[in-house]
Amino acid sequence: MEVIISQDAKSASDKAARYIADVITRKPDCVLGLATGSTPLHLYNRLVQMHKNDGLDFSKVTTFNLDEYLGLKPEDPQSYHYFMFENLFSKINIDPRNVNIPDGMTDNVMTFCNYYERKIRESGGIDLQILGIGTDGHIGFNEPTSSFASRTRIKTLTRETIQSNARFFGNDESKVPQHVITMGIGTVMDAANILMLAFGKDKANAVAASIEGPVSAFTPASILQMHRHVKFLIDEPAAANLKLSDYYKWVYDRKPEWNRWL
Repeated sequence: MEVIISQDAKSASDKAARYIADVITRKPDCVLGLATGSTPLHLYNRLVQMHKNDGLDFSKVTTFNLDEYLGLKPEDPQSYHYFMFENLFSKINIDPRNVNIPDGMTDNVMTFCNYYERKIRESGGIDLQILGIGTDGHIGFNEPTSSFASRTRIKTLTRETIQSNARFFGNDESKVPQHVITMGIGTVMDAANILMLAFGKDKANAVAASIEGPVSAFTPASILQMHRHVKFLIDEPAAANLKLSDYYKWVYDRKPEWNRWL
């Protein structure tokens, strides 16, 4: 695990964008796992800029999104399908046939989840997975006590997650769907590389528990300690509760030139 602490969310997101651009340049037909929510917004804006200004080519890239609300149509402004096309896919040259987002309107959840897992395998697996983290340490919608071996499946959201996401639904908790389809933790851990983005003071407890706490299903993101190639890109407020923040900065500042891609 590598912990990279930036001054703010923008500089951390810029680092993430440069890393993703490097992955795409080296492997034009790479497979990306993507997240939604407010955390990756600047990252997606930077990737759009790189496409328009620098010619970053997404034409052969395949994507798989982490999750989707059950019961929301793709055209619903609160659906993650809508979010992804509004903030990224409609602004780059990705082939829509290569875009994969869980179907929130499926009438057979189990069959769809098995299909999604199979499609990830048939694509060759995810080369780089982008993650955000919930205030309770969840990744995707894998809430506390989720199995580390879990695969794509239906999940019931916790009260805390519903309260946190209510801001996207006019602060009306009753409008937040209670169920979602999400990649499982086992699915996430199969990715060859993982980038975790975490910004803001409200994420500080979850970040500290994930990086420096025990590996526990109570903090789902703590399993990332067991992944071979994971990078936490966090801002100063999110790093506030880390005991070894000075050490992480020391290590990053002394990286050899050939490894300073950020």
